[in-house]
Amino acid sequence: MNNDYSTSRLTLKKLSEADASFILELVNSAGWIEFIGDRHVHSVEDAVAYINKINNNKNIIYWTVQLKDSETSIGVITFIKREYLEHHDIGFAFLPQFSKNGYAYEAAKVVLDDMLNSPLHTEVLASTIPHNKNSISLLQKLGFVFKKEMETGNEKLLLFSTRKNG
Repeated sequence: MNNDYSTSRLTLKKLSEADASFILELVNSAGWIEFIGDRHVHSVEDAVAYINKINNNKNIIYWTVQLKDSETSIGVITFIKREYLEHHDIGFAFLPQFSKNGYAYEAAKVVLDDMLNSPLHTEVLASTIPHNKNSISLLQKLGFVFKKEMETGNEKLLLFSTRKNG
């Protein structure tokens, strides 16, 4: 668990400072701003600080998703234990030019399958804002089922869940 991963098209590696330029681009993409929120990362230095904040929190794991053939970074998969949730939460964000190619499904599935094979994770959660239709669709394709609507801060979230088979 918490390893690097590989699929036929993708490599997932733990987030590192070497990913700063990519993270700067990703967190300022329109989809990230709309569906996740502004992280106030406006320079490579800000991105390095953001990465270090993530990597220094034992409750957060980010993997950078890269195309195998070109080593181009295209997105992230996250696995976070949030204070307000009973179980870990999986998330994903991809640069817009790489959406609709099945990459998010492929990357999230390899992490999700590994986590659900661990005795530590009998259930994995995912949350999204109600109007993020693409995220909801991907969660359902991954086998998540709607659990409840909830609020955290001033934000309404839809909470989804999946469990280990058997």
